[in-house]
Amino acid sequence: MTLQQIFYALTISETGSMNKAAEVLFISQPSLTNAIKELEKDVGITIFSRTGRGAVPTKDGEEFLLYARQVYQQYELLQQKYGEKGNVKRKFGVSSQHYSFAVKAFVETVKKLDSRKYEFAIREEKTHVVIQDVGNLRSEIGIIYLSDFNRKVIEKMLKEYELEFQKLIECNAYVYLWKNHPLAKEKSISFEQLRQYPCLSFEQGEKGSFYFAEEILSDSDYAQTIKTCDRATMLNLMVGLNGYTLCSGIICGELNGSDYVVVPFEDDAVNHNSILEIGYIIKKHGILSSAGEIYIKEVQKYLKEQSDI
Repeated sequence: MTLQQIFYALTISETGSMNKAAEVLFISQPSLTNAIKELEKDVGITIFSRTGRGAVPTKDGEEFLLYARQVYQQYELLQQKYGEKGNVKRKFGVSSQHYSFAVKAFVETVKKLDSRKYEFAIREEKTHVVIQDVGNLRSEIGIIYLSDFNRKVIEKMLKEYELEFQKLIECNAYVYLWKNHPLAKEKSISFEQLRQYPCLSFEQGEKGSFYFAEEILSDSDYAQTIKTCDRATMLNLMVGLNGYTLCSGIICGELNGSDYVVVPFEDDAVNHNSILEIGYIIKKHGILSSAGEIYIKEVQKYLKEQSDI
């Protein structure tokens, strides 16, 4: 088994086709096919099943590719540290729940690096997809939150994907709404005051559950709810329908604009305020790349600036 064979297998997995992979690798399809057959013979399993849909990893193949990605990622880290003159573009990706500060830190990271030498990716995803992205090494870093409500479920999933959570900041819940919302000038807002307005939340897909929700109090009884998939649409609904969402209170005005405000959430006997632990997830015993180190420093810098305001 060679690194080249591993790289070939990973490329096939990413493109989903022998033909497309051969084009990307600039080799003939017969050469690629023979290389994969030799690899499968060496490891003693069938990695890909050839179907009308292309090359699909088998169950054994999926497990092999998971470990292969880890091996190749470590090889790329070695190249970054000791092979600065190499021509291969380095990859750096972040998957995150819908946090504007995560995007802001990504922007600052890209500015500090030579984009000609990197292939960058920032992905705002559903909670379980963020975890899967980092677990499968699609992204190096994930940004999520833990609370007393979701901790057991999320930590179980992190363990399954061999991930660890590093806390960045603790914060209470805030109500996020349009600056001209009838409640925007309140010193605090209770759950009862919010009943006549639609609660906006990010859709979590078929695997969605209360525990994967990005907003606190996800199990409360809301009179009106609207789900969306992206931040831009949510902001539009705040303006058009006087909608609101419950968040960490850490808002990047530079990216989201100055037309929105956060107001402290006032808990009651039934709807308690919840402490959110926002943090990042990485592979257990993994080593952050130079880009990853810069990104985490930018996140920490921004969060510190916000906490000092």
